[in-house]
Amino acid sequence: MVAAQCNTQAFTDSPAYSIPAYSHQPRSGRVYHLTAGWYTGVVPTTRPRYQVTETPTIARALDRAAKRWPGEPRSRLLVRLVEAGGDMLESDENTDKQAHRAAVLASAGRYPEAFGPNYLAELRADWPA
Repeated sequence: MVAAQCNTQAFTDSPAYSIPAYSHQPRSGRVYHLTAGWYTGVVPTTRPRYQVTETPTIARALDRAAKRWPGEPRSRLLVRLVEAGGDMLESDENTDKQAHRAAVLASAGRYPEAFGPNYLAELRADWPA
């Protein structure tokens, strides 16, 4: 048992320190991170961990995710939302890059009269050696 390994058995057996089963409904105002034994010293990863408070905005996003991925626990839905958001940002970045490249290619060579035959040589002559 993890609690026994962390020397918190006395706290976790006490009804005053028990944490109720998860529900995404608003709780009674109790702050669980202030209770001993809420967070164990034995963590199965060395990577950073994050806590997210379920605000109304996050609850709506989780409810929407539950419709897309039914049967998943809300903790897994949160991970799926982060992954989907990251994928969307990457897609947007790729779209922006493609649009920029298309604009550059569309304008390439369209204004030859703007630059004389020795334009680059003259420009480089001003550069320090």
